[in-house]
Amino acid sequence: MYIIKPSWLRHSGEQKDFEVYSCHVSQDGKRLATAGGDGHVRIWSTDSIYNSHVDGYSAPRQLCHMSHHLGTIHSVRFSPNNRYLASGADDRVICIYQLDSNPPSHATTFGTNEPPPIENWKTHKRLVGHDSDVQDLAWSYDNSILVSVGLDSKVVVWSGHTFEKLKTLAVHQSHVKGITFDPANKFFATAGDDRTIKIFRFTPPAPNATAHDMVNNFVLETTISAPFKSSPLTTYFRRCSWSPDGNHIAAANAVNGPVSSVAIIERSRWDSQINLIGHEGPTEACMFSPRLFHTSNPAEKGATGSLVTVIASAGQDKTLSIWNTNTSRPVVIVQDVASKSISDLAWAPDGQTLFACSLDGNIVVVRFEVGELGWVATAEENDKALEKYGVARKGMGTAEDVDGLHLENHSKAGELRGAESRMGALMGDSPSAATSKSDTAAATNGTKSTKNGEAKNGDVVKNGETNGSSEPKSKEKETPAAESADKAAERINELKSRVQVTKDGRKRVAPLLVSSSGTGLLSLPQSQLVGAKSKTATQSETPQTIIDLSKPSHGLPKGGIAALLLGTKRKAVVLDGEEEDEPNKRLATGPIPIMADTSDGLEPATLTAPAHGVVPTPEFLRSAVVSPAVSFSQVRLAVPKIRSHIVRALEKGVLQGESTLEEASKIPENTILEAKNPARPREPSHITATKRGALLWQDYLPRAIILLTGNKNFWAAACEDGTLHTWTPAGRRLLNGIILESQPIILESRDHWLLCVTSVGMCHVFNIKTMSAAHPPVSLAPVLDLAITSLSPDGPTAAPGVTSAHLNSLGTIVVTLSNGDGFYYSPTLFTWQRLSESWWALGSQYWNSNDSSLTALSSTAVGPSTPSKQPTSSDKPDISAGIIPHLERHTTTEFLVKGRAYTLQRLIKQLLAKDGFEGFESVVSVAHLENRMAGALALGAKEEFRLYLFMYAKRIGAEGLRSKVEELLNTLVGGVLKDGERGEEKGRGWFSKEDVLCGWERRELLKGVVLILGKFRDLQRTTVQYARILGLTSGDDDDKEGEEEGTNGVEEMEE
Repeated sequence: MYIIKPSWLRHSGEQKDFEVYSCHVSQDGKRLATAGGDGHVRIWSTDSIYNSHVDGYSAPRQLCHMSHHLGTIHSVRFSPNNRYLASGADDRVICIYQLDSNPPSHATTFGTNEPPPIENWKTHKRLVGHDSDVQDLAWSYDNSILVSVGLDSKVVVWSGHTFEKLKTLAVHQSHVKGITFDPANKFFATAGDDRTIKIFRFTPPAPNATAHDMVNNFVLETTISAPFKSSPLTTYFRRCSWSPDGNHIAAANAVNGPVSSVAIIERSRWDSQINLIGHEGPTEACMFSPRLFHTSNPAEKGATGSLVTVIASAGQDKTLSIWNTNTSRPVVIVQDVASKSISDLAWAPDGQTLFACSLDGNIVVVRFEVGELGWVATAEENDKALEKYGVARKGMGTAEDVDGLHLENHSKAGELRGAESRMGALMGDSPSAATSKSDTAAATNGTKSTKNGEAKNGDVVKNGETNGSSEPKSKEKETPAAESADKAAERINELKSRVQVTKDGRKRVAPLLVSSSGTGLLSLPQSQLVGAKSKTATQSETPQTIIDLSKPSHGLPKGGIAALLLGTKRKAVVLDGEEEDEPNKRLATGPIPIMADTSDGLEPATLTAPAHGVVPTPEFLRSAVVSPAVSFSQVRLAVPKIRSHIVRALEKGVLQGESTLEEASKIPENTILEAKNPARPREPSHITATKRGALLWQDYLPRAIILLTGNKNFWAAACEDGTLHTWTPAGRRLLNGIILESQPIILESRDHWLLCVTSVGMCHVFNIKTMSAAHPPVSLAPVLDLAITSLSPDGPTAAPGVTSAHLNSLGTIVVTLSNGDGFYYSPTLFTWQRLSESWWALGSQYWNSNDSSLTALSSTAVGPSTPSKQPTSSDKPDISAGIIPHLERHTTTEFLVKGRAYTLQRLIKQLLAKDGFEGFESVVSVAHLENRMAGALALGAKEEFRLYLFMYAKRIGAEGLRSKVEELLNTLVGGVLKDGERGEEKGRGWFSKEDVLCGWERRELLKGVVLILGKFRDLQRTTVQYARILGLTSGDDDDKEGEEEGTNGVEEMEE
């Protein structure tokens, strides 16, 4: 052994030598990188260091220096493939350097004594993700990720390919000062000042993976705290190291009683039974040699030595110790190797040269002769030692049989055309255009595969298996089965070179959106509360813009209809010294909206200029006479005032909003209903219906009219005394006056349904056609938070305002409140059920506040659906279509209006940093999808149900939730295999035995779910059984049947 300490190997300044905080050797062993307090990263030639004692050796010493940080650099690390060099500093930035093959552009830096650079290292990326100093860095052994740790207690994972931030792990409770990777590429370990080492399990991400794909990756495996319970907090680093055989972790700054030590943690058991004792002060760094060693020379005959590992440790006692696993004492101890603490250690790839840097500015090299540490084992022996930990295997499992591979092929077949069809859809291609272009390949009918490549309805998959559509057989005979690579490239280039003409006449090449298809995991929408901009609907979006809700028949006040409650919750007793909360007071005016909910999504609301001078007021005659029942009711809603003139118009059978007579008469085809209330209360009200100025019918009512509604089937009017009157379109009275318990405040109509909400919160739904009620009157008290409102002695308490009440085509009530919640009344359960709330907006990664429409989610989830084979009426919209997206947009709108979103998001962020909440976002996201599915099934929203079901299947498959996968598949089988059992009570929804579920054939839904789950090998033992039922694992004969089935789907779609 000999020590090399060249005088020029330092970070020298004008007045002193700067501290050297980190050093690292490249994988080819030719470069040494050092980082110091001068803010420079310097790259040295190792050959010059090894030959520094040779007279006349004239090769360059310093190859390059970079000064792209604004402070002290704490860590520098070469990537295992020698392509990149990463450095982290106290300016919170990580710099990624890349060696440029071109020579340096300058000879030397002006005004410095630096030697001219030999190599041209350029800054490739600057990564910003820490809130404080970056203390340590480490690359995974396959270069897939870079992990940084810092004084902000964060562990940040970056992609090793794109350098996008993949995940932030805030699980440490104090500064994090060390990071090391498992050479088997299954774990990494971090050491922090919270006196713990945390082990994280991970699966190497794909090169184009995004942050949304890493939902279930980088999971905390265990926390080790025993060896560090009383470790000092005075060390600058806690650099730990993983042994080359993957069996042990060496952790610096451990203690064994009162003595400083290096803890050796055993893999799998994750406990420390071995301590390296001998250092007089806390250790800052320890580093395993990257090679295994034989204890005896394997070249000698009869040698039976074992394989051992070698570890170096150093710290504040300025002593360097070398150990191996074969002896209980150090092999070498080098004392006073530096005058200050040793801050970092680095082994050369040969395993027999050690570099040590210290805070006194010195860099020391220790070279061992052959046999001093042992005899270096070959790289093959290293790999063999790692095989037991699955170093060569991906974390995806192995297919167990041929059927599993068949299913996987079917599941991934859509990826062949997925990139092209998805790009076309995102660039605005219509289905017809996509189909007409595909004259030389299989017709895809304008559909696209998902990001993960699962085949959906309309996607042509391998061997002719389809999920609803395929190419006709004649076309298959004329053209080859698959496109050639050249033609595919031509079509993609055509998409890339799409030219657009801007408003000013200039030509512009439309950008190509590079999606994360093929990542092999999951891609989720970004969870953020922002408003969407208006977008022009394409042809494929037209059917989804229809919302199966009645149009608001009258304008509600800003902030919704005011509500007061007499709560049922007992008020808490006020203790001495506490101040009693003042009763909530409702603002006279509601909040000013900054976003408006339109059919195109959320758009910025139109700003109104402040009023100056005399403000015109509506022509109100007086306040309505309030029923005495309101005084005793637990729910009290504001009653509209009596207006002198109410005008409503029917334009092409659709009721328009309230307007003036002049505006309503602009379209001569409109049927105009007018109500005129007298100035004197005892005079009758006059109601008339006109068209083109001609009187159709008229009537008189003894009480003042408050509200009007109607459609092509009937007209209705609500009076001040709580009476409802109905007429046919020709003016014949349909029903006797319906007497309600108090004044109506909301009156809505849809088809033959009539909804009336009264001032005591009772909702009545009548079917004018059958002259019956959909259900008994139901109170709004539960949805107005009556259960959590205290009974105040000072009177009623303010409740959330009612912002809208609608009917769908089945007569179901849908209500939205000013707090953002959306509800519907279940006529089978006789209860209110919550469909949307702010909880999902905060915790779910599937909350897409930009655009929650069916089309937007389809483009990022499972692709558009094909029409059902069952005949449906073309003139009727889908039942409950668009209700759930509409309610979620409303929740986002109210959230933005109230200004509560950012406060609550900050609280959730703090919650995620606590122990026990690591899986919070994942659990809430799955629950959100389950809530959407349940709502769509209950409302009968066919398209939404299929979309949410496939999104749910993809999520639980990616997370490996085996029990939920089995339950979902078993439930979907339903009537596919099981006959109706006698004597059993007939089920509904999921538990029905019918062949149809929410308007879809169960077999079709099951097929889509199985194809989504087929690519997850750890679930194939379950999914293959269902794939066999569906014939997805069979050979050519069944494939032809699949083609015929798909061809029929295309023909039906064309018809």
